[in-house]
Amino acid sequence: MKRLITTLVILLVVMVVGMTALVMLVNPNNFRAYMICQVEQRSGYQLALNGKLRWHVWPQLSILSGPITLTAPGAAQPIVHADNMRLDVNLLPLLSHQLSVKQVMLKGVVVRLTPDSESQRPADAPIGLASDNSALLVDEVTRGWRFDISRLRINDSLLVWQQNNGEQLNLRDFNLAFDQTQLRQAHIEFRSRINRNQRELQLHFNADLDISDYPKHLSALVNQLDYQMKGADLPQEGIKGEGQMKARWAAAAQRFDLRDFSLSANDSMLAGTLSGTLGQRPQLLADLHSPSLNLDSLFGFVADAQKSTTGSEQLSGRGPVISSMPESDNADSVLNAMDGELILTVDQLRWRGMLFSKVGAHGVSKDGLLTMDNFKGQSENGSFSLPGTVDVRTATTRVTLTPELHQINLPPLLKSFAMPDTVSGVLSLNGNFTGSGLSVDAFKRQWRGKAQLRVDNAQFAGLNFQQLIQRAVENSSKVHGQGDENTPNLQSITGSATLNNGVIDFGTLDARSNVLNYTGAGSVDLVKRALDVRFCVTVTAGWSGDDTLVKRLHQPVPLRIYGPWSAINYNLKDDVLRQQLRDEARQRLKEWISRNPE
Repeated sequence: MKRLITTLVILLVVMVVGMTALVMLVNPNNFRAYMICQVEQRSGYQLALNGKLRWHVWPQLSILSGPITLTAPGAAQPIVHADNMRLDVNLLPLLSHQLSVKQVMLKGVVVRLTPDSESQRPADAPIGLASDNSALLVDEVTRGWRFDISRLRINDSLLVWQQNNGEQLNLRDFNLAFDQTQLRQAHIEFRSRINRNQRELQLHFNADLDISDYPKHLSALVNQLDYQMKGADLPQEGIKGEGQMKARWAAAAQRFDLRDFSLSANDSMLAGTLSGTLGQRPQLLADLHSPSLNLDSLFGFVADAQKSTTGSEQLSGRGPVISSMPESDNADSVLNAMDGELILTVDQLRWRGMLFSKVGAHGVSKDGLLTMDNFKGQSENGSFSLPGTVDVRTATTRVTLTPELHQINLPPLLKSFAMPDTVSGVLSLNGNFTGSGLSVDAFKRQWRGKAQLRVDNAQFAGLNFQQLIQRAVENSSKVHGQGDENTPNLQSITGSATLNNGVIDFGTLDARSNVLNYTGAGSVDLVKRALDVRFCVTVTAGWSGDDTLVKRLHQPVPLRIYGPWSAINYNLKDDVLRQQLRDEARQRLKEWISRNPE
């Protein structure tokens, strides 16, 4: 045991003495010109090392430097600027005065991906033949690039990325770990946060890269992707989730493919494939499936705790139906920036409190015009179809819809548009609408169109036409009405409606039930939240008493419903009933006089 300890101590002393001697005999500044030359030969970039290089022995033999910069040929600003750099080197190659770097460590780095940091061709540079543009592009990219360093670490840094439209993104707390596990195989881990438009995105992912054919082809397996977004116009708890995918990039065709793609967002999930090409006009093909898609959670729609005076819960939230499509100033719209095709199937969809199932959508975007030739689904015992177009080629988003609703439950639909759910039943509708904007508020203010509608099993909450008329008759005669306010009076309503910038005009309304019939016409103002509708109601059953008088009561009675939604009023024209009762009394008096002339 003593011999083993003695041997280990001797080896330790030899290593310490050897490393001390090596540090004293080898000057790290001798490698300065070598490193600068290697970087320029392999990438074309200019490396500048400011200050002297010095050794750092414990716990890892390293070379420390002062501020460094890395500049592209002809660029006005360096693409990389770091306060300091650490090179972890292998010991044995130093014995033969060779530099073998196993890890590069940068801290406090500023990475600039801006036009000023891009490589610039000199004005007097010769122009070669362009017979094969793709080959020249690949050769220009592949020239001299190899990755011979085992590890690269960038910590607590900043990445500045200026987009083509001039907008600038700042990736703060930028951390990157790049490990070359095998020859041309690497593992990358990235973490950062992005602030823009009063929102913050925290992003973290790790992936395995295959760079054996880089840059012609690049493959990646994203093992884990975690993100969280908070800020303005987002749900209070934010949007967070995780994802996985297989990615492949082909440089010559500028084509990307995302396979086995899965991404969660709060309690929603998307899976499928994404593919496309980049270039002057990017192309995207998305074939996605979602077992559950909760738009209320993603867009922040919640039911208010306080109820309106009508007794119906209203929905509050962000409002836009499609958040990525601005309703004005469409120059930067994603539809104007790229073309594509979307194929989407959703098992369960939740939108503004309404639940839908078996939802399918297919849309094609071309030059700023999105055509949805198929958008349909089911709701309880009903179904819907909403084909249409979205046009962002002008400053204002223009939308056309041709809805077809069949047996859709009416109260949730009214609540979704922030209207009082005082009418129950199931709605069937065929219409054609056009307007500006894609939000519910825009629909109320800037849309026009016509529709034919039918409501089955309709009932007005708190308003019983039969009871109103029967009470007016009971107060003036011995005829009595049957039934009470709690007895449902289900009706079948058909009619037509016209929408004009927030005002719904009901040209005709025709209703039938087992005890009454009525016709009506009027308007509902969605912006002012008021209505004014006139009915002619005929109670055909539910009377008891004098049969002769009951028969004479089978005629229309005018009824008006008007006022704001919070305080609806009604006016019953019971003078018709009174006139009927007076005529009946006069007739009976004449008959009595004729029988009793004295």
